[in-house]
Amino acid sequence: MGYLSSQVINNMGFASVGQNVLISDKASFYNSSKITIGSNVRIDDFCVISAGIGGIFIGNYIHIAVYSSLIGAGKITIGDFSNISSRVSIYSSNDDYSGNSMTSPLLPKEFTGITNADVFFEKHVIIGGGSIILPGIVLEEGVVIGAHSLVKNDCRAFGMYAGNPVRFIKDRSRNLLDLEKKFLNQVN
Repeated sequence: MGYLSSQVINNMGFASVGQNVLISDKASFYNSSKITIGSNVRIDDFCVISAGIGGIFIGNYIHIAVYSSLIGAGKITIGDFSNISSRVSIYSSNDDYSGNSMTSPLLPKEFTGITNADVFFEKHVIIGGGSIILPGIVLEEGVVIGAHSLVKNDCRAFGMYAGNPVRFIKDRSRNLLDLEKKFLNQVN
């Protein structure tokens, strides 16, 4: 995987970019002026990051793995120390599939029934490969989403969830919070 140089990244027109940012030369960005990228971030091959009106905010120490997408008109926020596995789709906009409206971004709004809603991940969230996050979701601190899951409801802190749709599996250890403090003391 080839990474863009820091000069190229700085010339892409992002709202802001931190330090130690690795972006694949095969990743795609749309509406870069509404995308904020923190420090110590890696975005892999074939990711699509497409910001709408609400923008996209990627925190610190974030990995977005291959073929993942963050798209939609609503605001998408990814909290520090979060990881998005490969082929994850995060939507802040979604069509109405009921048949009461038409579905296509090429149609005027009066013919569609698109839902736009913010998506918010707190710190230490992990999303397993192939999962889908729908608009309006809040994943509280430390949430884990198992692979190939559909998230259409909020998930409470330090819960492990999986399935289609997701259901609570068990609680996650909070030991990582002590490790976070130790790590931050070392780097600061």
